Amino acid sequence: MSFFRKKKENQPASPPVYGPVEYLIVGLGNPGKDYAGTRHNAGFMFVEILCKEYGFEVNRLKFRALCGETMISGKRCLVMLPQTYMNLSGDAVIEAAKFYKIPPEKIVVIFDDISLPFGVMRIRRKGSAGGHNGIKSIIYQLDSDNFPRIKIGVGDRADQDDDLKDYVLGKFGKSELDELKTLFTDGVKALELIVDGKIDDAMSRYSK
Repeated sequence: MSFFRKKKENQPASPPVYGPVEYLIVGLGNPGKDYAGTRHNAGFMFVEILCKEYGFEVNRLKFRALCGETMISGKRCLVMLPQTYMNLSGDAVIEAAKFYKIPPEKIVVIFDDISLPFGVMRIRRKGSAGGHNGIKSIIYQLDSDNFPRIKIGVGDRADQDDDLKDYVLGKFGKSELDELKTLFTDGVKALELIVDGKIDDAMSRYSK
């Protein structure tokens, strides 16, 4: 299901994909229509914009994830949406990483972050899980936190007594979706720099 208005212009044709897989691009979220459009699925939604920008689909079930391939900055990338549910995201990532022999520093993970205000994006080279269960699972399975990530700010509860689970599984509003589309478009540009080995440039240009 698409949460962003389609472009009026023709979508780009899917580019030819060649060479060995060099990067894993992982959008985090929960599978199923009940979770579609929720704050916790910001990583899935980012991948939707990536697919539109690059003209490919993520629809092949492999490594316990929906997968697709595209060329980004001259590198063949496997793009993944784990279907394991958030808490077990690392199970899908480690399967693909072992199969393609991808080191942690070439696994880019996109996910929601309640510690950042809504509409803020932050790029990091590595780091702790920060309480995010999907990242915690990936760190555990890779036995490393040395992987780049694109953090999508979704804000936190206005009232800290409100249930956190209910908040992150709440859906974005229409105006928020419009803002996210612009943010994700910038995120794709940041991703291009990361894959091109220019993560410092990505951090300086697109981290807010």
